[in-house]
Amino acid sequence: MDQERCTNPTDMAAQIDREVRSLEVRRAASIDRLRKAFSKRLIVYSGEFVLEVGRSLVRDYGHRSGICYELIRHHRDAFALLGCPELEELGCGIDSWGAADSFARHLAGPAWVRHRITTEDVRAWANSPDRWWRRVALVSTVGLNSRVSGGTGDAPRTLEICRLLVEDDDDMVVKALSWALRELVAFDRDAVLHFLDEHADRLAARVKREVRNKLETGLKSPHRRTQHGKQPT
Repeated sequence: MDQERCTNPTDMAAQIDREVRSLEVRRAASIDRLRKAFSKRLIVYSGEFVLEVGRSLVRDYGHRSGICYELIRHHRDAFALLGCPELEELGCGIDSWGAADSFARHLAGPAWVRHRITTEDVRAWANSPDRWWRRVALVSTVGLNSRVSGGTGDAPRTLEICRLLVEDDDDMVVKALSWALRELVAFDRDAVLHFLDEHADRLAARVKREVRNKLETGLKSPHRRTQHGKQPT
């Protein structure tokens, strides 16, 4: 990796892209090692510089998961600059569950936890005609109920978004709804049980099954064999 100080964020983005493309095998562990190396290098740069690196990675190289969003998340000053306009720019063009989940878990959810975006912003995503933004809205609630993301449990905001999508039959949205409810179980079992009962005739069978499994056993699918390869949650 070229250690010469870079003064242009688009040049830095180009270096990151070259390093990613040079990996013999692009697995999560190798991408994470690369991300950590660049995070260490970027610590001396301003938040504005790192945010522009992220914009370039999305705009110029199509990096919408893994390294791009995590570089911003792990740079305090860059993350502090995020509001709804910046997030929507970084999320522009998301077209897969992996990218949607990475964006929601690393950026949108933690930003919502810290009140850098509003529930109205997330509600607008939930009402989007784009399936991936609707998934982002639901997966962003995971941060509210994840201590790793700084969440301390938030049934009102979580369930507000869940209600908006309770009848959505898109498979990617159905799976995200199940995830959002399962994540809330650890903080407010009663609220989740009430939600299941209230919407029993509208929820997808998958959601009811997985969430009740979580409530009863602590697992989404207690009888399912472990599958090779990561699948959408």
